[in-house]
Amino acid sequence: MRFLRRSLTGLFLVALTVALLLAAGFRFYSAVQERLAAESLPPQGQERQFAVNVVEVTPTTLTPVLTSYGSVQARRTLELRAPAAGRIVDLAEMFEEGGAVRAGEVILRIDPAEASAALRVAEADLLEAQAGLRDAERALSIAEDDLAAARAQLDLRTSALNRQQSLLDRGIGSSLSFEDAALAEASARQSVLSKRQALADAQTAVDTARTDVLRAEIDRDEMQRTLDDMTVTAAFDGVLSEVSGAMGTLLSGNEQFATLIAPGDLEVAFRISTEQYARLVVDRGALPHMPVSATLDVSGLDLVATGKVVRESAAVAAGQTGRMLYARLDDAAGFRPGDFVTVRIEEPMLDEVALLPATAVAANGTVLAVTAQSRLEEVRVETLRRQGDDVIVAATPVAGRQIVAERSPLLGAGIRVRINGAETQTELRAGDPADGGAAEMVTLTEEQRVRLIDFVESNSRMPEEMRVRVREQLAAEEVPADLVTRLEERMGS
Repeated sequence: MRFLRRSLTGLFLVALTVALLLAAGFRFYSAVQERLAAESLPPQGQERQFAVNVVEVTPTTLTPVLTSYGSVQARRTLELRAPAAGRIVDLAEMFEEGGAVRAGEVILRIDPAEASAALRVAEADLLEAQAGLRDAERALSIAEDDLAAARAQLDLRTSALNRQQSLLDRGIGSSLSFEDAALAEASARQSVLSKRQALADAQTAVDTARTDVLRAEIDRDEMQRTLDDMTVTAAFDGVLSEVSGAMGTLLSGNEQFATLIAPGDLEVAFRISTEQYARLVVDRGALPHMPVSATLDVSGLDLVATGKVVRESAAVAAGQTGRMLYARLDDAAGFRPGDFVTVRIEEPMLDEVALLPATAVAANGTVLAVTAQSRLEEVRVETLRRQGDDVIVAATPVAGRQIVAERSPLLGAGIRVRINGAETQTELRAGDPADGGAAEMVTLTEEQRVRLIDFVESNSRMPEEMRVRVREQLAAEEVPADLVTRLEERMGS
C-alpha cells in the first residue's frame, strides 16, 4: 500500500514537472516570436532638420561703394635735361634721390666757358652788323642827296631847252644852240635815272644790313639763353627723382639727369568696368565729380586720402576694357607716385534696399526665406549691386522676413530648418508657461514620464538650460500636451 502511494506521488511530481517545462517552453517561444515580429517591423522615419544662420531683412537707404584699384601719379612732373654738352661744376646740397628743392633754387651748374665765348662772338657779330647798318644808312643819305642834285640839274637843262625853243620860234635863235640844249637836257634826265637806281641799291643795302642786325641779335639772345641754361633751377617746389650725375660728370646735350616731381599735387588713375561706368553716367549724360577715397595698406596701418573724380580717358587702349578714370587727391600725406592703392567711390543712394551676404543669393537670383512652419521658401530678388562679400538687393519681396545667410547644396525649398541662436524654443514654445501656450495639460503615467525624461537627458543637441526647463515641466503632475506631442514626434514614437 505504501509502495502504491509513493508511486502515485512520484508519477504526479513527474507530470507536474513536465507540465511546468512545457509552459516555460511555450512562454519562451512566444517571447521569441514577439521579438522577431517587432524587429521585422520597418523603422518609423524621422524628418531631418538642418540648422541655419539667418538675417532679418529690414528695408533701408544705402550708399553703394564701388571698389577698384589704381596707382598714384603726380600731376606736375618735369624732366631735367642738360641744355648743352658740358661738365658739372656746381651741385646743390639737395641734389640726391628724394631731395626737396624750392622754386627758383639752383640745382646744378654746367661749365659756362664755351657758352660764354660763344656769347661774346655773337655780341661781336652784332656790333659788326650794326656798323654795316650805319654805313648803309649813310650811303642811302648820300644817294638821296645825289638824286636831288641830279633832279635840280635836270630842271635847269629843261629851262634852257625851253628858252632855246622860244628863241628859235621867234627867229632869233639858231638850230645848233637848240640841239645842244636838247642833248644837255637828255643827259641830265639819264643822270637822274642813274641816281634813282643808286638810291634803290642803297635802300636794299639798308634792308640787308637791318636783317643782318636782326640775325645777330637772335644769335646773341640764343647764346645768352644757352649761357643762362647752364644754371638749372627748380621751376616749382618739389622733390628730385631718378637722379644721376656728380661733380665733374660730363653731360651730353639733352641728357636727362633728374626728374622734378610735385609731391603735394597727386592724382590716382584707376579702371572700372564698362557696366559700372554706364551705371555712373546713366541719367546724367556725363561722368559726375564723385567723391573718392584712396587707401594705402602699410603693414596694417592704412593711409587714406580723399578726392574727387575729375576726368576720364579719351579712348580705350588696345587690348583693354572698361574706362580709365582720374581722381585728384586733396590731402595725400604719405602718398608717393607709383603707390598701388584701393579706390572706393560713393555712388548715388538707393532707397528700399537691403544688404545681404553674397552667400545668401544664388546664381539664379533667389534667396531662401524661413516660413512660419520653419520651412524654407525660395524667393526671387533683384540684385542691384555687388560690393565685396555682400550684395545689395531690392528689399520689397523679402521685407521683414528671415533669410538664410549661408546657402549650401543641402538646403532647398520645403526643407525644415532650425535657426541657430533660437534653438528649440520655437518648437517648444507652446509648452512654456511664460509664452501663454499652456492651453491643454495632460497627466503622464510613470512609464511615459521616465521615457520622456530619458530622451531629454540623452539629447546632446539640446542646450543645458532648455534641458533643465523641460525636465522640470515633465516632473510636474500635469504636462503641456503640445510638449509631449513634440517630444514623441522627435523620438519617433
